[in-house]
Amino acid sequence: MAEVFEESDYYTGPPLDRAMIRRAEEDLGVHLPRGYVEMLLLQNGGTPRRRCYPTPFPTTWAEDHFEISGIRGIGGDWGIDSTSSSGSSYLIAEWKYPEIGVVICDTPSAGHDTVMLDYSECGSEGEPSIAYIDEDRIPRRVADSFAEFLARLTFCNSLG
Repeated sequence: MAEVFEESDYYTGPPLDRAMIRRAEEDLGVHLPRGYVEMLLLQNGGTPRRRCYPTPFPTTWAEDHFEISGIRGIGGDWGIDSTSSSGSSYLIAEWKYPEIGVVICDTPSAGHDTVMLDYSECGSEGEPSIAYIDEDRIPRRVADSFAEFLARLTFCNSLG
């Protein structure tokens, strides 16, 4: 899993520990998925090497995929729990994303679309699916788990 990220500090939070994870879960009111937490314990967010995610539906940006520019970690300026303009709660309010969970990715559109942990079916203590939110603000399930989402990310030049 260490090969997930490029060698860059962009989007990367401070060294992570279990206390930070518990605080973030309390602040956000959800249990974070195991696959996401395991990745963050290796590197607390960052710029992914594989940035494109194939979809069976067109997006505003492409016929068959969307692109992410960063996966958010916990703490620091880019953390999902940040109280600044980079935190999930702020982004949901600012961009009028559906209140289904937690914003975990940035996209090149800088807010027009995003990727979220979706707790709408499992509740705050369950294992969330992953939803893509386009400009129409309709959540579209793209993976049943964070681990599946991470595994399906691909290099953008491999898509047509």
